[in-house]
Amino acid sequence: MVRKSATSSKGRWHRLAALTLVMVLALGAGVAEARKGGSFGSRGARTYQAPMATPTAPGQATPMQRSATQQQAGPSAAAPAAQQARGGMFSRGGFMPGLMGGLLGAGLFGMLFGGGFFGGLGSFAGVLGFLLQIALVVVIVRLAMNFFRSRQAPAYAGAAGGRPVRSAQRAAGGPMAGGLGGTAKAARPGVRDEIGITTADYTAFENSLRTVQTAYGQEDRAALRGAVTPEMFGYFVEELEANHAQGRVNRLADISLLQGDLAEAWREGPTEYATVAMRYSMKDWTEDRASGAVVTGDPNRPEQITEIWTFSRPRGGEWVLSAIQQAS
Repeated sequence: MVRKSATSSKGRWHRLAALTLVMVLALGAGVAEARKGGSFGSRGARTYQAPMATPTAPGQATPMQRSATQQQAGPSAAAPAAQQARGGMFSRGGFMPGLMGGLLGAGLFGMLFGGGFFGGLGSFAGVLGFLLQIALVVVIVRLAMNFFRSRQAPAYAGAAGGRPVRSAQRAAGGPMAGGLGGTAKAARPGVRDEIGITTADYTAFENSLRTVQTAYGQEDRAALRGAVTPEMFGYFVEELEANHAQGRVNRLADISLLQGDLAEAWREGPTEYATVAMRYSMKDWTEDRASGAVVTGDPNRPEQITEIWTFSRPRGGEWVLSAIQQAS
């Protein structure tokens, strides 16, 4: 009886450990999904291609998560090699996540039904150690890739010695433009600018950053509608209505551009696109709609965000925001 009790206790411990692991993974996924931000919108034919790296955002942009633009079945022939490589071993849909999911699923199944967590690989602790080792290798590989990618990033468009343009430098050459001085000739080597972005365009991009964030924080739908594409307006309205349903309001204030540079600009028929990396600061907090009490965030502490914004316009028209991607 004692032996049976010990075996039963061990089985219960295995099941408890499995359930705990499932909860941890589920919570982790929930945090990732609930975290503010995300990548959404359309970049024309380049929606599912990675924007060029810039000094402001030297890593790859987060792939588009929501878009009205349909993704083609196969990789585009014009897609950069880096974009196609992202669908490899360590991508969300690649080999390694599938392998890890299979290992984890088989292990949990075995534990829940009394067979142990991978008897062939040892105990639960042994497999957990195995998974941690793989995770460590993945982290090291990604750090190395980001390091070499940043070393190979092209020099900044308007700053001497390839240094990013900061607030003090922008004062001499216009918002975001830095040393560009409103001319396309100073474009950073390797940047794909098929339009010839000028100081006036950079000013429009910076003004759009303030307009969109301020309108969102004030829940000003009319101002939002005039500053973004209909697709982006729909996404923003969804977020505003979700906050309203929870009795909360997301406040944004003191938006200030710290650094920005052009990733690429191109034409598709009568439409022009420009993708710009921007690092900016703002105060971001959530209030209870009824009482005004702060729920999350700090209304007195600004935070810094780096994102890649894409703007579109008809030729000769006004720029509007068409996509936002998170910088990795």
